[in-house]
Amino acid sequence: MKIILSAILVFLFFQTQAQDELTTTRVRTGQKVPDFSFSDENGKTMSISDYRGKVVMITFFATWCGPCREELPHIQKEIYNRYKDNPNFRLLIFGREHSSDEMNNFKKTQGFTMPFFADKSRSVYSLFAEKYIPRNFLVEADGKIVFSETGFNDEKFSELKKRIEEYLAK
Repeated sequence: MKIILSAILVFLFFQTQAQDELTTTRVRTGQKVPDFSFSDENGKTMSISDYRGKVVMITFFATWCGPCREELPHIQKEIYNRYKDNPNFRLLIFGREHSSDEMNNFKKTQGFTMPFFADKSRSVYSLFAEKYIPRNFLVEADGKIVFSETGFNDEKFSELKKRIEEYLAK
């Protein structure tokens, strides 16, 4: 009986969290990516519309987030290193509530070569969600969101990689 009760409580916890993730996500697959601007690593203002015609992966993370720190090396090795020279792919990694200096320092100390962008005031993140990181969104060439995930596990990450490959093949 104790095991059954524990199993029910665990199920309810994850069910509640999954529902909360749905209600705190502001964009859905099938919708156009929200319009936003950001500063690149050189301080130049960029816009998501600058990437029209490309497959874009947007990632939100924080340096203190355990699952984020677990996911980032996979993004570097399995996505960025593979597609960095593909003219039809762009990776945008936003540090939620982090400054440019924090992003540059984190990138350097962790040995990443991927592009990191500051989102100190959550101005970009808040267009996509209210809470929970890491979050990944995949945007196809016409600007439509085709994949969205929260958290990190091997199964979801494999699906993300499969989708990137699929949309780059179009």
